Amino acid sequence: MQATATVLVYSDDSNTREQVRLATGRRPAPDVPVVEFVECATPAAVLKELDKGGIDVCVLDGEAVPMGGMGMCRQIKDEVFQCPPVLLLIARPQDAWLATWSRAEAAVTLPVEPVEFASALAALLREKRLQEV
Repeated sequence: MQATATVLVYSDDSNTREQVRLATGRRPAPDVPVVEFVECATPAAVLKELDKGGIDVCVLDGEAVPMGGMGMCRQIKDEVFQCPPVLLLIARPQDAWLATWSRAEAAVTLPVEPVEFASALAALLREKRLQEV
């Protein structure tokens, strides 16, 4: 197993990015790697980091401004070769269908609930690891 996993967190709100970091801790589950974060506050920064490569999972804030995480997800799924899996942060459970439209692999509601978030992130990291084998 790799020593670390790199998680990109996109939100224009530093409090949301902090919630993600705190909910994850050092690792979201004992059977997944330790997590390192790359934080982005703008869509351009997200694209720049994805172009560099090395991102294992993206966490995108559906409420981000000027471009929401759902639109960002749809764009990167269309434009980024071998796009990493996406965990979308949505405002309401009823928005889950929009997460499906955006092609996100998972979605959790805001504010970040630590157990739910860590479980969803760990599942995506496990799935990514299985795809690499």
